[in-house]
Amino acid sequence: IDPEHSKIVIGTTEGDFADMVRNQVKSSLEAQGYEVELVTFTDYVRPNIALADGDLDINIFQHKPYLDTFKKENNLDLVEVFQVPTAPLGIYTGKKTKLDEAYKGMSVSAPNDPSNFARALVMMDELGWITLKDNIDPLTASKADIADNSKYDIKIVELEAAQLPRARDEVDFAVINGNYATDAGIKLTEALFQEPSFAYVNWSAVKSADVGKKWVQDVTAAYNSDEFKKYAHDTFPGYKYPKIWNTADQA
Repeated sequence: IDPEHSKIVIGTTEGDFADMVRNQVKSSLEAQGYEVELVTFTDYVRPNIALADGDLDINIFQHKPYLDTFKKENNLDLVEVFQVPTAPLGIYTGKKTKLDEAYKGMSVSAPNDPSNFARALVMMDELGWITLKDNIDPLTASKADIADNSKYDIKIVELEAAQLPRARDEVDFAVINGNYATDAGIKLTEALFQEPSFAYVNWSAVKSADVGKKWVQDVTAAYNSDEFKKYAHDTFPGYKYPKIWNTADQA
């Protein structure tokens, strides 16, 4: 235990990241003598603000492209520490139940934050629904990078990520973040399509000043322990895993 920091306040979005704390990480850290408090959020903005303001010690909810963009735009001194099992972004049924039911003028919902919206555009490009300009950065793709939308003339409906599962019956197809899909009771195996490339395994983040502190090392160890790995594999089928977990873990 870190004698200078015996209480750890962890912030996550509601859903799988919160469950990881409740069901595994909290007891692991408490066994070492820490007091652990979990604070959950339903959006992607407040967890970083709360961390920067000192209301949290660490947060776990975001991929690195989102963190990099957010801390630059808001001038926050935050840094990523370790990766966590992450549900991939997927396209799910709305009014339509099969990808081959795509039609001209269809509506597709997508997360409205820039980095996840970029992922949605890349998926639509890979499906042949739209064509993106050559040589664009897939991490920062925007509507301005759509070269051709004439095949289906898609109406892209941008929503807060947490609202995407609830709005499925209002659109033909829905691009949903994995954690919000699972939180809404949607199985990842129900996705009609998942992003094949994966630069988006999620990270924990702390204030830069805390990097290297004993409590951060202990939280990192809890998330990389054999007990946590087994829990993750048993509980979250279809997830992507941290790069430092060897390939045998992913079998």
